[in-house]
Amino acid sequence: MDYRFTDEQEAFRTEIRTFLKQELTADLEQGEEAGSDDEFEFQRKFQKKLAANGWLVPHWPSQYGGRDMVIMDQVILKEELAYSRAPLTEFFGINMIGPVLMMYGTEEQKKQHLPGIASAEVMWSQGYSEPGSGSDLASLQTRAVRDGDDYVINGQKIWNTNAHRADWMFFLARTDPEAPKHKGITFFLTPTSAPGYSTRPLINLAGTHIFNETFFEDMRVPASNIVGEENRGWYVGAALLDFERSGIGNSALARRSVDDLVTYVRQAGNGHSNGAERDALRHHLADLVIETEVGRYLSYRVASMQARGEVPNAEASMTKVFTSEVAHRVYNAGVKALGMYGPLRPETGVAKMKGTFGMNYMISLGGMIAGGTSEIQRNIIAQRGLGLQRG
Repeated sequence: MDYRFTDEQEAFRTEIRTFLKQELTADLEQGEEAGSDDEFEFQRKFQKKLAANGWLVPHWPSQYGGRDMVIMDQVILKEELAYSRAPLTEFFGINMIGPVLMMYGTEEQKKQHLPGIASAEVMWSQGYSEPGSGSDLASLQTRAVRDGDDYVINGQKIWNTNAHRADWMFFLARTDPEAPKHKGITFFLTPTSAPGYSTRPLINLAGTHIFNETFFEDMRVPASNIVGEENRGWYVGAALLDFERSGIGNSALARRSVDDLVTYVRQAGNGHSNGAERDALRHHLADLVIETEVGRYLSYRVASMQARGEVPNAEASMTKVFTSEVAHRVYNAGVKALGMYGPLRPETGVAKMKGTFGMNYMISLGGMIAGGTSEIQRNIIAQRGLGLQRG
């Protein structure tokens, strides 16, 4: 199928590109200092500029801060932001909890939370994985015990991106320990200012602080902060993961990286002295161009399903596993093509291309784990997409 955008949508793309050229310079593109305080402050300011234009959540209803645009307009926006290496927007609110609240939230929850996301005033984090519950998320042990109008939460979460900066967290906790593991889980919302909430930093392979451990110690959450029904939070959480896995940002950023690498090799060469090595590199780059385009159209497929009111499941997993693995191959190719300069960090002062490929190579390893490992995605594709039985 050939995906085509309308003339109005292409005009919207041009408008976004013009805005990005005005607001971003090469020095302000996201990259070598991901997670730093300076980058975070610039990211927040940039988000608010997007919000002022109505471009943070353009497909949301206007009553919640959107512009009533179709979902493909959001795809165009995300694609252009990622390709321009604009600072990442607050994706947990925009891409995950916002759409889930529209599907499962009460009207009071929508009014309370959606405007703050749309205006970039409120930042969210996710509490899913635990030290003993990653790929088998349904085995989570964080407990929520009813006490009057509240639930008392005790447990630990891990790999919580930006939990040290977030205003709110959505998380899963077990409310019925006697029920089958998928059926005793509830989906909660909590402000991070709640007594009993605390975080501890986790420094990633690239040396930046993005991840955290989060601890709940007798933290009280009002029953009104449940999304969906008690003991049926697994299904709310699964729908949220489909939104997380279906974004176009990974493929657009990988495509930009391939384009930059091709330009660099053409202009600076790569130190290969014989024709066979140059030919091998050229063919490898051509393969990567094709793969990033495949990822792009897989993302378009997921978005088109969402635009029709469908909930992509296996399709979202296909997109996630493919684009995360392509991104890793792209950065690996860049490190190799840059030779001795490939692994250098930006702070050395002599790294080529700002050390982007070396840093993103390390970060992309986590991309094949975050949001569900590649192995889990392949299981979903096999079972829900191909109808195969569990082994």
